[in-house]
Amino acid sequence: MSVGIPSAVLAAGWIPFVIVIVLILVFSGVYVLYYTSRKDREWSSVISAVISMSVALMTMALIPVDVFLVSFMKTSNGTFKDWAQNNDTRQSLEQSVLVGYYTMYGLITFCLFMLLPFMYFYYEEREEEATCKTRFCGALKYSVAFFVMMFVLLLIGALVHTKQVANQNNSTSEIEKLAGLFDMESNWVENSLSLVMSVISLLGLLIVVIYTAYGMASLPIELIKGHRNVRLERGDIQNRQEETRQKIKAIRDKYGRGKKMSNRDASTIATLEESEALMERQERHLGARDTCCQRCLIVLRPFAIVFGILLILVAILVFLSLLLTNIDKTLANGLGPKSGYMLKKRTLPNVVDIILVFCQQAFPLDYVLFGLLTFYLVFSSMAGIKNIGIWFFCLKMYKMRPHRTRPQGVLMMCMILMLALLGINIILYELTPQYTSFGNQMFWGVTGPNSTSLEKCTFDMQAQVLKDECIQSRMSMLLSRFFYKMWFFGAAYYWATWLFLLFILVGFVVAICKKSKSAIDGEVEADDIDDSSDEELLQH
Repeated sequence: MSVGIPSAVLAAGWIPFVIVIVLILVFSGVYVLYYTSRKDREWSSVISAVISMSVALMTMALIPVDVFLVSFMKTSNGTFKDWAQNNDTRQSLEQSVLVGYYTMYGLITFCLFMLLPFMYFYYEEREEEATCKTRFCGALKYSVAFFVMMFVLLLIGALVHTKQVANQNNSTSEIEKLAGLFDMESNWVENSLSLVMSVISLLGLLIVVIYTAYGMASLPIELIKGHRNVRLERGDIQNRQEETRQKIKAIRDKYGRGKKMSNRDASTIATLEESEALMERQERHLGARDTCCQRCLIVLRPFAIVFGILLILVAILVFLSLLLTNIDKTLANGLGPKSGYMLKKRTLPNVVDIILVFCQQAFPLDYVLFGLLTFYLVFSSMAGIKNIGIWFFCLKMYKMRPHRTRPQGVLMMCMILMLALLGINIILYELTPQYTSFGNQMFWGVTGPNSTSLEKCTFDMQAQVLKDECIQSRMSMLLSRFFYKMWFFGAAYYWATWLFLLFILVGFVVAICKKSKSAIDGEVEADDIDDSSDEELLQH
């Protein structure tokens, strides 16, 4: 790094990032262990899941550091600070952030296409007589398809002919003039990685549309509704148990001694006995919940209701801010589909964007708020995954249950979460265009023959002024570069955000219409293979 960069600047930017990395590792470890089955736990799968989830969260944590560093180069009066006057110094700092992004993107690609698929099949190969060598070879055989997919995407990114940057003097459109001034040149390695990230980010947006949108709606509604009353639910199950026993007795009474039972009645009795066994397990778990300590938790219900209402307000705020930004892009302030609907200048009041830009005056307040916003979307995704489960087309593969999820389910959950986090990365860029592009940077703009005024850096400026006076964040630069070269992805991201908004509304309708969850939701299911771990769960 350049000697001209003060150590205080580097410390202010990177020390909070290191602290966040530690918190991310702790959070990822606790979350993965919380869902992993104690009976089937294998530490290689747990560690792989924790690493993969942490890498994706670290990529998100890099965004506010990026924004802080480019904003911190300028003073509040629009001039560059003494240490940032040298263009080489600025480029050195920008390059360090860019290396960080590419490192994270490379790790995400490795985890999604190599580590997680391999560990999934490695666990699938577990048998009593299987050795590490046979499991390794078996997992490698089934993982080849993912390796080939990654190689093909990288090869296409390296060889495909993308749009070249136009000469600024010959440019006619606004986006071409901007592209000629920003760092739009890239090598084949960057192009390959950019294509891979763009493809999986598009998949991630589909995950966000389904899981995150529903989680944003279901999470606060469930907090407000609460669970069913334990005693009432237990009494209802006992009544149904008695009715089931009476039905079984009535069918058996139809047949005297030595009289053969019909196949239909035998099948009916088998079904009723399975239902009775399930209700016995449910009643046993509800009995364990009907304790003095559990009854005392009722005093916390008002806090849950208040927290649920606050989450609804946050969801409304995010919804309206994203809606207004999309409307702004649809109107004359967008640069059109050829730029990925890049916003020239915010004209409609995006509250989330305004708050983050304003809070930059008291760093790390914006870092904290951005982190809270990110984790809100992450927790919404987790809530969506927990409620919907993991599906493969029309086949439900896994349901996320605390301490009862098999390692394959946890690995697939981490893969979905990694994709969702990449989609959330796009949503945050769409949600906070000013903050994630320029932060609170200002410059002196010419307003008349002999007058100037202090203005915010936006894309709605003279191109040469934008190049000389404003520094674009590396995240924004990477997206702008790829949107210009392969505009299809930017347009697809834009229209996916409209789907996201629609699914939020649908999610609220579904969540409101659904009944309150059982007090033992996720503990006892009809498709459980066995109940050998019931006693262990009851003890915890």
